[in-house]
Amino acid sequence: MIGKGAPNKQGGHNVHGAPLGADEIAAAREYMGWTAAPFEIPADILADWRSLGAKGGGARAEWEARHAADPQGAEFSRRMAGELPADKSAARDYMASLVAEPPKVATRKSSEMALGALTAAIPELVGGSADLTGSNLTKTKSTDPLTPANYGGRYVYYGIREFGMAAAMNGMALHGGVIPYGGTFLVFSDYCRNAIRLSAIQHARVVYVMTHDSLGVGEDGPTHQPVEHVMSLRAIPNLLVFRPADAIETAEAWALALKQDSRPSVLALTRQNLPPLRSDAEMKSARGGYRLKAADADRKVVLVATGSEVSLAMDVAAALEGKGIGADVVSMPCAELFDEQDAAYRAETLPAGVLKVSIEAGVTLGWQKYVGDGLTIGIDTFGASGPADQLFKYFGFSVEAIVPKIEARLAA
Repeated sequence: MIGKGAPNKQGGHNVHGAPLGADEIAAAREYMGWTAAPFEIPADILADWRSLGAKGGGARAEWEARHAADPQGAEFSRRMAGELPADKSAARDYMASLVAEPPKVATRKSSEMALGALTAAIPELVGGSADLTGSNLTKTKSTDPLTPANYGGRYVYYGIREFGMAAAMNGMALHGGVIPYGGTFLVFSDYCRNAIRLSAIQHARVVYVMTHDSLGVGEDGPTHQPVEHVMSLRAIPNLLVFRPADAIETAEAWALALKQDSRPSVLALTRQNLPPLRSDAEMKSARGGYRLKAADADRKVVLVATGSEVSLAMDVAAALEGKGIGADVVSMPCAELFDEQDAAYRAETLPAGVLKVSIEAGVTLGWQKYVGDGLTIGIDTFGASGPADQLFKYFGFSVEAIVPKIEARLAA
């Protein structure tokens, strides 16, 4: 019963959203036989409470003795403290393999590849997916399913219940000893939103793997093509939103997300294959945004892009350079981390006095923060159904569509 104990208001809506008031508080105290002063704990109740607490003292001492003698005690303490393993060799070896042979794969596949190394090296990583394991690529060889017959499993088949998955991951993270990650399509982040917001409020280290991040979903059509989702997630305080451009940026995004012991992260990943753009392991994504390409000719334009559009920005820059127009390309996998950089770095990366152009297959709202009165190339409508390459061209994500807009602005 709502408001039980407030005799004149219990069971009604009036007790839900407003203070009881002095008269009803007095009535409730009489109704419940409570005579102690406000905020005073009666001595007999306090003594009883402390005696119950003392009953656990022996059990606690025994547990601490077992923990001290257990060879795995230090490992247990490490996990419960939220500290990552000291041995980083697996991550270094994986990054070295990417540098040696940069793959042309979708970033959802890059994520699976990174998780293969991470779940083998970090036993507290517990994964899952909301009925989209085969699409999110969140399961690895190290993560057997968690089932009634195998409580040692590290992978949860959550079923089609995105909010339940996200809420459960919050519980795991808040309990400690577990770093949870879970996948669904980016467009279904709306189902998770309240739980993602709680992850941020509660400073919980939860990693949300959100694949199929743009028009690149293609034939699934506008119901499954996220348009406003990346920018709306960026609006949530204390949340990192990564949209990596290739396999190296994806590996960096995972490394950075796992280092965040007091905030959650979203990885927005592609369905379509992307060309490799990096051949180094310098953790450039830690800056949030960085100059991927410096202008050859006199710099007139800075192109700022994320995810699958970074390779397009590189092609646009090449076309501009062919016309004698110098163009930088800035990859911005995580705007939140870029905002945390000092003013000098931000000003050097996005300098004043040149045309700045954002390119992202999502709404243009929000990009003005970085490009000022420059150009924002995006999609402020819903998508359509068709092959991904045709859709990108139809909605203006092509060299042929973007270069003339830049030339016209420079000539104005």
